[in-house]
Amino acid sequence: MKVTAIQRLRAKLQSRQPVYGLWITLESASICEMAVSLGLDWVTIDAEHGHLDWKEIVEHIRAAVRSDTVVLVRLAENSPALIKRALDIGADGVVIPWIETPLQLEAAIAAATYPPAGIRGIGAERATCWGQCFVEHAGEADAHVLVVPIIETVRAVQAIDQLAKVKGSDLFFFGPADLSSTAGFPGKWEGPGVAELIVQAKDALCQAGKHCGIIATDEANLAHRREQGFSMLGLGLDASLMLRSLHKMLGSQGRDRQIRASFTLENSPASLAVEKAVKCAPPEFRPDRNEVMNARGSGPQLEIAPGITFDCMVGAHNQARNLTTGLVTFQPGGVLPCHRHTFAESITLLQGRALVDVEGRMYELGPLDNVTIPRGIAHRVTNLSRSKLAVFHIALASSAPARELVKEFFPRRTMPEVTQTQPGAERVTYVKKVERYSPGNNAAFVDYFNADLVPGLEMSGGYGLFQHGGRLPAHLHDFDESICIVEGQATCIVEGRRYTMDQQATALQPRGRVHYFINESGAPMGMIWVYAGPKPERIVVEEACAVEPAMAWSA
Repeated sequence: MKVTAIQRLRAKLQSRQPVYGLWITLESASICEMAVSLGLDWVTIDAEHGHLDWKEIVEHIRAAVRSDTVVLVRLAENSPALIKRALDIGADGVVIPWIETPLQLEAAIAAATYPPAGIRGIGAERATCWGQCFVEHAGEADAHVLVVPIIETVRAVQAIDQLAKVKGSDLFFFGPADLSSTAGFPGKWEGPGVAELIVQAKDALCQAGKHCGIIATDEANLAHRREQGFSMLGLGLDASLMLRSLHKMLGSQGRDRQIRASFTLENSPASLAVEKAVKCAPPEFRPDRNEVMNARGSGPQLEIAPGITFDCMVGAHNQARNLTTGLVTFQPGGVLPCHRHTFAESITLLQGRALVDVEGRMYELGPLDNVTIPRGIAHRVTNLSRSKLAVFHIALASSAPARELVKEFFPRRTMPEVTQTQPGAERVTYVKKVERYSPGNNAAFVDYFNADLVPGLEMSGGYGLFQHGGRLPAHLHDFDESICIVEGQATCIVEGRRYTMDQQATALQPRGRVHYFINESGAPMGMIWVYAGPKPERIVVEEACAVEPAMAWSA
């Protein structure tokens, strides 16, 4: 135990100075050594999630010996055996997950305290210099050991006043992701209302004389957390910091991509990797509606804000299910006020320059760049030009869209022009900086959004570019689809019916209709496609099902 380092950490906190640290998840002790060399105030070695074993944990602790960096070990559970083991090998404190009640916190403190006040056994390990310093360590450990509970459930927030009264713990850490999950928003970093819960609980702890910590998601969030009053600030996870740097460097060369949970490459989606055509459409997919081809101006025209009009292409008016798409035109300088939806929204700029502000995170978009916003996230859109129109393609995961205006102020910061997904929030795709994949001959696609890229998202979609002769195989979906032709001319074939589409005409393909698109012109053809389903899944059928009316449902 490094008593001097712990005393310095506490002194900084008492004088209202922030203490900065690193969350360690990778095995190399060089990571901890780097953190120590850079003068970080603390590190937390994560033994709850991931693959670190005790040998690797003790190597991290050794890398910080004789330094002013406090070393904490995050344990897998509130266990006296694990607490004792972490402290015996030399940790300066322990981070305890899923603390919800005063009794649980008191039990953790007792496990970290020697008798008669607690139940910690005295071991001949590193903490006691292998038995050579029993008296010295036993005399100083109880007064200095750090027991840091993690507040990561709604139940813990509800009990925060009682937790703040427990003696023996002066540092509390917050886990936004788990808190969001217990609030009903799994997969989000801070689901709707969770940010407010965290700040309220933090304020209650600070009023009781406690200090609060949290991990920042980026540089702007770090500054924001400090402004909120968090004093124990995590710069990030070691793996996340490395990935963030890799994304930035790859993005600068147009090579960035998102990692998929299956570890398949972004330009080879698992859903499209192997597709064997079936003879005819499965009978359970038999459609109950026909396709609808929609020219610009043929659907409802709505003024959604002064100088901003919505040309609805696909929606309730043509019997679309769980999907609304269309074109939104902004007059020069037009601003769509801050609002949120109870469903996801996709915003793709087709013409002009625009700024999309998502809870203070500001993204400047060029043509074909996309911002996808999950339900409950506040956002507003501005036409940056004072002389030219801005035109957007928008998609909403609902056939009965509505919005709630938001008056709350969010601190603003300009985000880097890198394809990225904010944890639990929006995904931004800069089309020129992301790799493409091929779902058909002479066709290159970009996935803007789906449930793999944005966990919990209700729809999926992207941009496709077809060269001359480019086409998709005959196929159908288990959900409705919207296809907007944003460049060139397309031929759409639906069970023997042929349509020519251009100038942002949009097709509604109902669930089960067999179809495909082909570029029969001499110029490139581009489309924005949106599925009313969370993943870009399709059933490929034999060609005859699309070109011969009687073949699709012959079984």
